[in-house]
Amino acid sequence: MAVVRGAVLITGLSRSGSIGYAIAKKMIELGRDVVAVGSFVYDARVDREPDDLFMDTLVTVSDTTSGSFRYFDIDLAQPNSVDQLFVELNKLSLTVTDLILSHCESVDSDILTTTVESFDRHYSVNVRASWLLVRDTVIYRNDEFGEIIITALTSDHTAFNLPYGSSKGALDRVVLAAADEFSNIGLRANVVNPGPVDTGWITDDSLRCRIVDSTPLGRVGVPGDVANVIAFLHSKDGGWINRQLIYSNGGFHNFN
Repeated sequence: MAVVRGAVLITGLSRSGSIGYAIAKKMIELGRDVVAVGSFVYDARVDREPDDLFMDTLVTVSDTTSGSFRYFDIDLAQPNSVDQLFVELNKLSLTVTDLILSHCESVDSDILTTTVESFDRHYSVNVRASWLLVRDTVIYRNDEFGEIIITALTSDHTAFNLPYGSSKGALDRVVLAAADEFSNIGLRANVVNPGPVDTGWITDDSLRCRIVDSTPLGRVGVPGDVANVIAFLHSKDGGWINRQLIYSNGGFHNFN
């Protein structure tokens, strides 16, 4: 009989500059078994340059630690994608002990220009898929591994980014509800708002200056900043933090 191993499931990893990549690398360095989920289909749809080298890099990192790395390319807009993922993890004798929701659908549009298709897709990916990931993490849990830790990344952005921002608000409620509904099994759940993080999207110097001017610590956040906070929340030292929406953004205040 195969030995079941606990794993960290991280969504939103399909390129080396992403927050998900930084979190995965940090967790592997800490000796954790990491399962990452990304979508090359999404990256192509939003005109991001293809990047598949990150997988080799993370495998190389895992070879120098006691951790491991596996990657699944999944379209979270499809309703059955999450169930299929957990079936595969079950076949691999992996149980999710830590769930980190770093994925998102993010296509800018305002109240007047948002289409019904775009609105529905944002909620399918950012809310429905997140709910299903939380649900299946609980359904497939293995009692031998004790508590489950869940962290989701959120945003305050709403104006001119309506479907993204409003769906992130709904995501918050799903994740924080889990802390109450599954307290009997020792589940901890938090939401982190990292503010603007430079993952390659800040290409305009004036925008960068506005962000820096709106951040008391005087710089733009980087993926490693987020990874450090996540690592703390998923450690024993972070064990008393639960059901919180945490701002870890250098003091950034919205300039909209």
